[in-house]
Amino acid sequence: MSQMTFSDYEYSLRKRKTKREEFLDIMNEIIPWEEWVEFVRPYYPNGKRGRPTKGIEKMLRMYLLQIWFNLSDEGVEDAIYDSYAFRKFMNIDFMEEQVPDATTLLKFRHLLEENHLGEVFFKAINRVMEATGHIMHGGTIVDATIISAPSSTKNAEKKRDPEMYQTKKEMYENSG
Repeated sequence: MSQMTFSDYEYSLRKRKTKREEFLDIMNEIIPWEEWVEFVRPYYPNGKRGRPTKGIEKMLRMYLLQIWFNLSDEGVEDAIYDSYAFRKFMNIDFMEEQVPDATTLLKFRHLLEENHLGEVFFKAINRVMEATGHIMHGGTIVDATIISAPSSTKNAEKKRDPEMYQTKKEMYENSG
């Protein structure tokens, strides 16, 4: 494990974690990183030509940040530089390395898309989240969060409400 930086020490003295940091900590725990790295390895360049490759896990983490927080390639690169929570999730120590650039992420994202690996990863995340009673709401960097989700069959008959279609019932009841 690397030595604690001044930033790590400063952040360790905060009174509370942000929702973003809590979300990333949960995701860091539930994702089987070693398995995912091995899943991507057969498709990943070996680094014998062109620029040296970045680690697969590092690129997976950057890709997931991009998806979860709805960021562009350049946007996620900037956000990692700006956000301690993002740097911590990425395991980046600026004394040892820099953030992978937007072009590197673009090529990695295309590799995942061409081989349909992103779909596999998100189905796996959703299965784990569902099994633990959570759902993920994505959107913007401000509101990505995990919440406990009650079963949709919590009525007396243990059946789905036939009038409920997305928010139809709530909209009609509140408009009257």
